[in-house]
Amino acid sequence: MSRIQAWVRAARPRTLPAAASPVLVGSALAFEVGGFAPGPALAALAGALLLQAGSNLANDVYDFEHGVDAEGRLGPIRVTQAGMLSGADVKKGMWVAFYLASMIGVYLTAVAGWPVVVIGLASIAAAIAYTGGPF
Repeated sequence: MSRIQAWVRAARPRTLPAAASPVLVGSALAFEVGGFAPGPALAALAGALLLQAGSNLANDVYDFEHGVDAEGRLGPIRVTQAGMLSGADVKKGMWVAFYLASMIGVYLTAVAGWPVVVIGLASIAAAIAYTGGPF
């Protein structure tokens, strides 16, 4: 498996519709009531996909670090556990995804206001705390 294939596997594309669906539903509603704006809609979609991918990367690396994804685990292959990518690389990828989502969040904050900051920071904190935090 190539590194690109490993990164795609790590991002878990099958989970991305869970991030896209609320944005698409919200965009459809905005369109219906005459408030649709393509720029913010596309930015929200990209941000949601990056947050989901970052969350998936966090889950992969932190489950491995905490011994949850040990040898012989059942279920889909996890790239860190399988040695396809190093934990350090996956963690860097996680931070890159969250950084890019944050940059999109800056734009969305300019368009929609400070609640976007709260939602974005809560999303990143929850993604990390889910498997990486002390909980």
